[in-house]
Order: sequence, then C-alpha cells, then structure tokens
Amino acid sequence: MEKNRSEADLKETAGYTFRYDSPLGIMTGISDGEKLCGLWFSGQKYFDKDTRQYREEEQLPVFQQTKRWLDCYFSGGISGFLPPLLLKGTDFRMEVWEELMKIPYGKTVSYGKIAAAVAEKRGLERMSAQAVGGAVGHNPISIIVPCHRVIGADGSLTGYGGGLDKKIALLSLEGAEGVSL
Repeated sequence: MEKNRSEADLKETAGYTFRYDSPLGIMTGISDGEKLCGLWFSGQKYFDKDTRQYREEEQLPVFQQTKRWLDCYFSGGISGFLPPLLLKGTDFRMEVWEELMKIPYGKTVSYGKIAAAVAEKRGLERMSAQAVGGAVGHNPISIIVPCHRVIGADGSLTGYGGGLDKKIALLSLEGAEGVSL
C-alpha cells in the first residue's frame, strides 16, 4: 500500500476505470494505470464520482487482479494477495486506513479501538472516535480496505458509505463475530 499526498489528488492521478458486477450491486474502480486508487458501490457516499473523464480499460493488470480478489471474496474465500493499492489522504486518514487493513476477515473492531491505536501511534493520550469515523467513511477503496468491519463500541452496526444493508451483507458473508446481524 503506497502512501501519497491528498484525497484531492485522486481525480488527477486516476485515468482508467472499470465496473464490477458484485452480488451486492455494481462497483466502480479507478486506477492510475498501475495501482487501484478507488473502489466503491454505485451511489456510495463520498465516492460516486463521475468517471466519464476516465478511459475504460477492463484489461489492465491491476483491474484483473482486483476482479480476481473480489471474485474470491464474494465466493466466501480469503485471497492470498492484494491488488496494488494507491491510497491518498491526509496523514490522519492514512493512519486510520492502515489500522483498517489490520482487521482480519470475519472480525470487527470498534471506532474507539481504532482511535486508541492511532492515539498511541501519535503519542497522544486519546483520540476522538468520531474523527476516526470520518476517516473510515472517506476510505476510497471499499471492501479491500475493510471499513465495513468497524462497528460501534456496543457492537452496533453504525454507518457505511455503501449503505447499511451492504455492511450487513459483507459481515454476514464473512461470518463476522461479535455482531448481531
């Protein structure tokens, strides 16, 4: 996972797009030609970008890898690889997204636990779970960067940019522990 400048750069670096017909609906991905820069469900909050300016290139190696990863995931499997990713955001968002990548398949973590991990990393006494929620909500690469695995402190299923129905379906597919679906 490569770090880069800011979320505003997403539109500038991505030049290619593809569509994936998932069991939960159409997903759109964008790439700079080598790395996956974005992946979201149609209508997803913050990331339903107009991709008409991008060239459709279904056969790019990064898109083929992403499709293989998604096919494996939606078949209930855990792939042994990740497509190359290019995440862009503030330092804070990048730290939160790195924590998301540590959440194992079928497990969930609360916003508060992620906040505590980021606070510790930064040498702070505490960090706002709400701020973490904002960073989680702006994750540009759905499912692969598993923001759907973040839950409320009481185990409640709070927000998901793609829709709570999709969060429930993803956690159910994974057989997630510690949540009532």
